[in-house]
Amino acid sequence: MDLASLFALAWPVMLKGTGYTLLFAVASMALGLPVAGLVTLIRVLDVRGLSRLAAVYVSAMRGTPLLVQIFLVYYGLPGVGIELSPITAGILTLTLNVAAYMSETLRGAIAAVAQGQWLAGTSLGLTRRQTLRHVVAPQALRAAVPSLSNSLISLIKDTSLVSVIAVTELMLATKELISTTFQPFPLYVAAAGIYWLLSLSFEQLQRRMEKRLAYPH
Repeated sequence: MDLASLFALAWPVMLKGTGYTLLFAVASMALGLPVAGLVTLIRVLDVRGLSRLAAVYVSAMRGTPLLVQIFLVYYGLPGVGIELSPITAGILTLTLNVAAYMSETLRGAIAAVAQGQWLAGTSLGLTRRQTLRHVVAPQALRAAVPSLSNSLISLIKDTSLVSVIAVTELMLATKELISTTFQPFPLYVAAAGIYWLLSLSFEQLQRRMEKRLAYPH
């Protein structure tokens, strides 16, 4: 089979797989960001009874392989009476995983804000929560944007792991095409190119966000 015929056959299948990849990445990022924000608030404000649990959650998500987490959610939860569809299980696992990493990014950005900013808020009569919201958080967000964008780019690549629970995202779609066409090299190159283009698109979005959040000159 020549390359033109191969890609004419493969393109619709890979395009559909790319749609699932984007679904997983965007949905997980959109759901993970508020979870990350909540975990960060709990830890920064040292909420009694919850701060330690939040730290354990972050440690567990960062300290275990994402593949094991996917298996645990999809194959393990039915053992305790919770059954999820492959798409729901994939989004849930990716959300919990990326939220843990983003919470550490946000916490680090907040910690990097000069201590004097906290003192300035206190001198203005603001509570610690008000100072965090109105003074510290906006500055921390500017610093966190590049790292948060890196999390999204990593998430795009991590979506390939949900193929193990029979979700036909880009990686599984590519494998299925290879099993019928026996053309692994050009198809894997095409899949790599699609992942790269998706990453480049989000890098452009990152630059726009950085400009929008930048201090005026």
